[in-house]
Amino acid sequence: MYSFLTTGTWPDYELLDAGNFEKLERFGQYILARPEPQAIWDPHLPASEWQRAHATFTREKGSQERGQWKLKPSMPEQWVIKYDQGDLRLRFRLGLSSFKHVGLFPEQDPNWRFIFEQTKKRRASTPRVLNLFAYTGAATLAARAAGADVTHLDSVKQVNFWARDNMEASGIDGVRWLVEDAMKYVRREVKRGSKYQGLILDPPAYGRGPNGEKWQLEDELNEMLKLCQQLLDPQDHFFLINLYSLGFSALILDNLTTATFGVSAGQREIGEIYLHDQGQRKLPLGTFCRFAT
Repeated sequence: MYSFLTTGTWPDYELLDAGNFEKLERFGQYILARPEPQAIWDPHLPASEWQRAHATFTREKGSQERGQWKLKPSMPEQWVIKYDQGDLRLRFRLGLSSFKHVGLFPEQDPNWRFIFEQTKKRRASTPRVLNLFAYTGAATLAARAAGADVTHLDSVKQVNFWARDNMEASGIDGVRWLVEDAMKYVRREVKRGSKYQGLILDPPAYGRGPNGEKWQLEDELNEMLKLCQQLLDPQDHFFLINLYSLGFSALILDNLTTATFGVSAGQREIGEIYLHDQGQRKLPLGTFCRFAT
């Protein structure tokens, strides 16, 4: 089933506008303007609304990613926002990075809720969940809040520290933290015969492991999924993969997951994730596939 997922009502987050390769967002009480390559249309709001931004990101000349933030005097470099969706209540520390990121991808809200609900449904008394390329840990915390034994793996030590801050701010503990290369770790887990009731992946288009190991999405993803298939508990599991790579169609995930996991179209959900702004334009922000027993 091909579907579209978007963020639900969230008082501490809102996409206000998008256009001219930029997006205007509110995180808590602060408004941020930053680049967005998918927003090729005109903005909905007037320039005066964009000028209200407390922080605006400008790319360095010749760089697609790096740049700097221009801050108004009232704008802190770090702050905390709330995420309360039913029984799932988390807190996220945000910060302004030199790569335009703030430590959170709000469009993942429907996937966090999926992880939370699927973890609670597992037959295992304490389901094991592995979160690969785990970044600052929102998905990790959703699984842990539902009672899972969670392993959080990311190749960047500073990102794991950030995820720990989010865990502590959310009043959660007990996560296992690993600074590892994802492919090497998964290969070892397969050799050990490990099994997980939940697997979560959000791999980048390109990355490096802690010892310089190379990750290139189109070269590595097929093998990674085959290894993940061997790690899933065959009788009791959920699986989620999210991709944000321009030009990487959901049909690629359709082909890969059909061949690797053998799940039929009726057993899985696959499609695109987007955010809608105040003008009800839909900003595409990735593709996903998820399924569960």
